[in-house]
Amino acid sequence: MSLFITFEGGEGCGKSVQAKALYRRLSKLAIPALLTHEPGGTSLGKKLARCLKWAQNTDLSPLTELLLFNASRAQLIDEVIRPNLKRGKTVICDRYADSTTAYQGYGRGLDLEMVKAINNAATQGLKPNLTVLLDIPAEEGLARKSTKRQDRFEQEDIAFHQRVRDGYHKMAANDPERWLVIDGSKSKEEIAEIIWQRVSRLLSEKGLR
Repeated sequence: MSLFITFEGGEGCGKSVQAKALYRRLSKLAIPALLTHEPGGTSLGKKLARCLKWAQNTDLSPLTELLLFNASRAQLIDEVIRPNLKRGKTVICDRYADSTTAYQGYGRGLDLEMVKAINNAATQGLKPNLTVLLDIPAEEGLARKSTKRQDRFEQEDIAFHQRVRDGYHKMAANDPERWLVIDGSKSKEEIAEIIWQRVSRLLSEKGLR
């Protein structure tokens, strides 16, 4: 038995902090766990991530983004996620296929059915048991990151980021059993506890604790 948990949200929502906090909590309880992220997590993924997020003087089309993100994802699943799930580990992934639907589908305006089909090909149907969405207004998230060097997506206008947020809301509403939506403006401690309550229940249901 294993558990697959993903973290989603717009820029600056705090998902990476919470993914790491959950990983540390599981490790302290001696529950076998692995933390990974998208894009990246493998040698190929790191190269694609640099291109996708930091490419200079390269105008990547939305379709190119879609395909590159899914190339990175397919490799991560084959090399990291599936093998560790088969070993019975709880795998935590900072971003997954829902990010592509939100950013390239809702944000960039690509056909959602096409995005779904390509995501499904890359994931081979592997879905998370739980997806945590940290939700904050786009302006607030971008303000949190304003002092750092901005990647290609952070440089997009506010309308793009609002479309991404709206997309996440629609996905969560369509699959409430899988999604846990949390107000990202709460304290880190409050958010961590809300996440742990849900994860702890899932672990008990699967006999993992």
